[in-house]
Amino acid sequence: MKKLLCTPKTAVFIVILFLAQKSEAQFLMDMIDTTKDMGRGMLSMFKRFDHIRIGGYMQPQYQFASEKGAKGYSGGDFSPKSNNRFMLRRGRVRFDYMHFNEMDQPTVQFAIQFDGTERGVNIRDLWGRVFENKWQMFMVTGGMFARPFGYEINLSSSDREAPERGRMSQILMRTERDLGAMVSFEPREKNHPLRYLKIDIGAFNGQGLTGPAEYDSYKDIIAHIGLKPYPLTKKLTLSGGVSMLRGGLANPTKYIYKMGDGAAGKQFLVDSSEDNVDSRTPREYGGADMQWKYKTGWGNTELRGEYWFGKQTGTKNSTETPGTLPNEPFYIRKFSGAFICFLQHIVNTSNQLVVKYDWYDPNTSVSGKNIGKEGTQFTPADIKYSTLGFGYVRYINQNLKLFLWYDRVTNESTSLKGYTEDLPDDVFTCRLQFRF
Repeated sequence: MKKLLCTPKTAVFIVILFLAQKSEAQFLMDMIDTTKDMGRGMLSMFKRFDHIRIGGYMQPQYQFASEKGAKGYSGGDFSPKSNNRFMLRRGRVRFDYMHFNEMDQPTVQFAIQFDGTERGVNIRDLWGRVFENKWQMFMVTGGMFARPFGYEINLSSSDREAPERGRMSQILMRTERDLGAMVSFEPREKNHPLRYLKIDIGAFNGQGLTGPAEYDSYKDIIAHIGLKPYPLTKKLTLSGGVSMLRGGLANPTKYIYKMGDGAAGKQFLVDSSEDNVDSRTPREYGGADMQWKYKTGWGNTELRGEYWFGKQTGTKNSTETPGTLPNEPFYIRKFSGAFICFLQHIVNTSNQLVVKYDWYDPNTSVSGKNIGKEGTQFTPADIKYSTLGFGYVRYINQNLKLFLWYDRVTNESTSLKGYTEDLPDDVFTCRLQFRF
């Protein structure tokens, strides 16, 4: 059997590639003898690869639920005969390439990210970005990337202090990403008067990564105006933003169900006009978010909040945006939801307590025992859920952290069979996150 040989040239190249982003990289550059052919070749390879960054993380975890087959948004539904499980929640590897011009200004960025778990391997990000350098204020991004809506959607799973995003974020912005194009305003000059302002506006397919391809001509227009962390005092910083989404879906049938007043009170009423076929049904969201951070002797005290409201088109049994166009009537609901999160370092920055409360009301026109009344056509998709999550995060080192987290999930009591009282769907999560 042949042995794989590592030549001196290859060995030096590998060392340079993986240390290029550290301060020692310049020392290695100084060691290259450019008066010889090998040195000139090594310098050429270094310049070609010096702006590649490789990173990733893995999240193995153990979970215990209140009962077998518990359904929820803390990593997905449990199997019908299981109330506990080991799972690999996420396994991400990301490659970034950045090109700079002769004045050390960014010109092009490219990113690709994979997610690999026991459930398969998928692409999570695949996008390119072009930087404008005359005024150093604008960027254009195209491909598959996170929608520029709100705060929680764009907070990376590797940085988030709670194991999962809230129920509303997961339902209305499932997979967080979508295919589209976006223009951004973000001054890059250090002393620019608008350096704390960031504006994103883009057009997207709409269904995100939940389906194989775009299925209608309607696009989502999404915009976000944000204030980057602004120092109000030496210890206190403020950030926040407002978001807007305007989109729609092509109605597959002549039937559209909307909320109105009927014989049973508030109920779904049907519009069966022939003109409804292929007409636009609304997806219209508004949102606001704010984040406060206060430096203390232990680390930081943080308070974050976000609120969404609007109209969502879904089906009778789901308020998710469908991944493929269904052959069934659409239902239009007004929704609202929010989350508030409190974070506190304890003793030092290696220990953190987190409390998070979120709620999602998929149909604000009806509540409680009115859901399930005869003739109203309400389903579990119209039930409001609230989640009180709390836990401890231990930052063991820069590459490893531990989550101990409990989600107390509450649904409103209705007249629907199986939902007349709170369901036993609480979940405890113990997770390790490895990061490189």
